[in-house]
Amino acid sequence: MRWPWVFSIAIASSIAEARPEPPVRQRAPNVDFWKELIDPNADEVNAIVGKARELMLRPDHALNGDTDWAVEQRAKFYRDARNMLDYARKLSPQNTEVLALLGRANDELGDTKAALEALEACARVTGPDKVPIEVAGRLGAIQIRLGDLDAALEWLRLAQGPLSTISAPAIVNLANVLAAKGDSARAIDTLIGAIPASMLGNFSNDITLASFALAVLYDRDEQRSAAFAVLDQMQNGLQQQYAIYVQNELAKLRFPNAEDLHYYRGLLYESLGQYVEARAEWAHYAASGDTPWRARALDHIAAIDAQRRANPGAPLQTLNPAVPSPRRPRRHP
Repeated sequence: MRWPWVFSIAIASSIAEARPEPPVRQRAPNVDFWKELIDPNADEVNAIVGKARELMLRPDHALNGDTDWAVEQRAKFYRDARNMLDYARKLSPQNTEVLALLGRANDELGDTKAALEALEACARVTGPDKVPIEVAGRLGAIQIRLGDLDAALEWLRLAQGPLSTISAPAIVNLANVLAAKGDSARAIDTLIGAIPASMLGNFSNDITLASFALAVLYDRDEQRSAAFAVLDQMQNGLQQQYAIYVQNELAKLRFPNAEDLHYYRGLLYESLGQYVEARAEWAHYAASGDTPWRARALDHIAAIDAQRRANPGAPLQTLNPAVPSPRRPRRHP
């Protein structure tokens, strides 16, 4: 009789059918999943940031070449960048790179209110201890233009760090604010402390700017021999590139007080022995209103005029103004 055997086979078959399938191993969520969850527009925003940076670099590069082209195209580049960044901000409202670049674009276009809003939003996101140097420095520069030197000092002190192309404008602005508030000694110390002693003579862009600003502060403080020493050291180090390097750095620096550019140019031309141009720049500065160092600019004009009267037949290039002129840089054969 085969029934028991058949029955046992049926039971075994039932047990086999009822046995559960082995559990499927869950895959660990990958990075892309969390990236999409937290910031779904990250890739698009990063692409916009890269393009905006590229657009805003073009006017700076143009300053080293065809300046007229830069004047004509500058606003267009910044407007295009701002439009892109406005869209990027809608996609990622807390993105600090977007906020910082948007603030810069608005500032360069002259929209101070929009620039302040974007830059201050960036500072709120990062927190006061992590505000990018460029953001804090630009906020300080804006406050100088608005006439609030105390607020400017607060931001500019946050923008201090090792001397670099990014920090140099903020360091120079901090020194100028301290001098404007009557603390010339601390202003001068700020620049001296920023220039590494080991790098003296190696005039990179940032050291060129800081060194020339130091000469300006010495001149404004009527430390004429100290100003001459700095200018002489710069001409020794830069040789025939002296004028070009300084002019390029002054062109790239956006002075919070626009009339200061005339003072800087006046000292540059005077150090080159180009007294006609120097006198014109000093006169522009003196005519700008009740500027802090108007009397010092008038001293330069008076010295140039006095030397011209004493040597009526001599060309202005041979005169000896209030700040002794270092030897002119050697020219290419």
